Amino acid sequence: MENRELTMDDYLAMFRRRMKVILIPALLAPLAGFLVSYVFPAKYTSQSLVLVEAPKIPDVVVQQVFTEDLTQHITTIQQRVLSPSRLRPMLERLGLARGGQNVEDVINNIQLNMQIQPVVTDLSQVGPGGKRKPGSSPVPGFYVNYTASSAREAQQICTDLTSMLLEEDLKSRQDASQGTTDFLTKQVADAKQNLDDLDKKLAAFKNQHMGQLPGDEDSNMKILMGLNSQLDANTQNLNRATQDKSYTESLLAQQLAAWKTSQSASNPQTLQQQLSQLQTQLIDLEARYTEDHPDVIKTKADMEQVKKKLKEINDASATGGDVANDKGSGSEPGEIRQLRLQIHQYQDLIAQATRDQKKLQQEIAVYQSRVASSPAVEGEYKELARDYDNAQKVYQDDLAKQSTSKMATQAQQQQQGEQMALLDPATLPDSPSFPNRLLFAAGGLGSGLVLGLSLALWMELRDKSIRTQADAEAAMDLPMLVAIPWVVEAAAPANGNGKGHFWSRKKPEEKKETAGV
Repeated sequence: MENRELTMDDYLAMFRRRMKVILIPALLAPLAGFLVSYVFPAKYTSQSLVLVEAPKIPDVVVQQVFTEDLTQHITTIQQRVLSPSRLRPMLERLGLARGGQNVEDVINNIQLNMQIQPVVTDLSQVGPGGKRKPGSSPVPGFYVNYTASSAREAQQICTDLTSMLLEEDLKSRQDASQGTTDFLTKQVADAKQNLDDLDKKLAAFKNQHMGQLPGDEDSNMKILMGLNSQLDANTQNLNRATQDKSYTESLLAQQLAAWKTSQSASNPQTLQQQLSQLQTQLIDLEARYTEDHPDVIKTKADMEQVKKKLKEINDASATGGDVANDKGSGSEPGEIRQLRLQIHQYQDLIAQATRDQKKLQQEIAVYQSRVASSPAVEGEYKELARDYDNAQKVYQDDLAKQSTSKMATQAQQQQQGEQMALLDPATLPDSPSFPNRLLFAAGGLGSGLVLGLSLALWMELRDKSIRTQADAEAAMDLPMLVAIPWVVEAAAPANGNGKGHFWSRKKPEEKKETAGV
C-alpha cells in the first residue's frame, strides 16, 4: 500500500474495516463531555439593555457640547463604576461580602464578571471580541452582562451596575457641560478685559495723535496748503505795511522840516539878527548907491517888515498873549499829526502781521510734522485697530459659544440632550450560561471523532496485510497471472427435513481476494 496511490475504494474499505474503532469513541465521548459539564459549578448571566437616546432638541436649535466618542465614553464610565470606591457601597447594601470573604476579592470578582457589549445593527461594524470597529457609526445602545453563581445575585448586581452606569453617564455629561460653560465664562471675562484694555489704548492713541490718524492726511494737506496761502498773503500785507510806513515816515520828516523852518522864521532873536543884517547891508548899499536904487529901496522895505514883526511880537508879549502865542506856534499842524497817526497805525498793523506770521509758521510746522509722521502713526494705529478687531471677534465668538454652552447645559440638566435610558431591565436567568452542556457534548463528539479517526489511521498504517490484486502487484513488483476469489462457507437455513447446505460467496467488503499467484 505504501508503493501505490490509494483510490476512493481503498478509503471506503478502510472505513468499513475500522468503523467500530471510529464509532465507539465518537459515541462515548459526547456522553463523557455531557457528564464532565456537571463537574463545573453553574454560572448565571443577567443582561440589561441600555439605549442611547438622541437629543430631544435638534442640533440646529441647541448645539451639543458633549462630543466625546460614545465607545470611549462607555469605557470611561465603566472604569469609574468598577472602581473600588464605587463598588464598596453596593457590596454593603447587597451584603455580598459574606462568609468571611475578602472585600478586595469580591470587588475583583465583580470587575472580572461584568461585561459591556455594544449593540450594532450592522454586523460588519463588529470587530474582534464584540467591539465596534474604528470609524463605524455610533452604537444605538449596549448590553450590560454580569455573571454570578446564582441567578438572583446576577440580577441584583446587574441592576445596580446598570443604575450606576446611567447615573455616572448623566453626571459626566452634566459635569462636562457645566465645565465647558464655566471655562467659556472665564474666557468671555478675559476676552472682555482684553477688549476694554485695547479700547483704552486705542482711545489714548487717538487723543495723543489727533490729526495724524489714517484719513487725516488729506485734510492735513488741504489745511497746510491753506495756511501757506495765508502766510503768503500775510507776508505781502506785512511788506506793504512796511513800505507804507517808510513812505509816511519820509513825508513826516519833510513836513517836520518845513514846519520847523517856519517856526524859526517867526522867532524874535531871529528877526533881530535879520534886522541887523539888513542894516549892515543898507549901509553898504547907501555907500555905493543913491537912495533911489532898487536894492536900497528893497532893503529898506525888508527892514520895515522885520521891524513890524518885532513890534507885533513885542505888543503880544506886552498884552500877556505871549504864552498862548508860543503854544500856538509850538503845536504841530494837522497834517503832521495825521501822518504820525498813520505811522502808528502802520506800526500796529506790522506788529499784528508779524504775530500772525509767527502763528501761521507755527501752525504750518505742526501740520508739516503731522504729515511727516502720518505713515508711522498710521502703522501703529492699524496695528492697534487690528488687535482691537481681533479681540472683538474673539469676544463675540466666546460670547456665542458661552450662550450655546449655557443652553446645552440647561438642556442636559433638564435631560433634553443625548442621554442613556434603560430599555430592558436586568433579566432573571432561568438557565445557567455556563457550563453549556450541549456545547460540552458537541466538544466530546468532536474529540471522539478525532480520537477514532486517529486510532483508525494508526491501525491502518501498522497493518501490512495484502487484500487486493493492486496490493499484491505493489508488494511483489511482479505482474499478476491469475486471481482466485476468496471462498467462505456459510450455513444455509434448515430446510423442511432439518438439514442444511453450504454455498460460497465473496467477502462483502472486498471485490476480489488474492489466494495465490
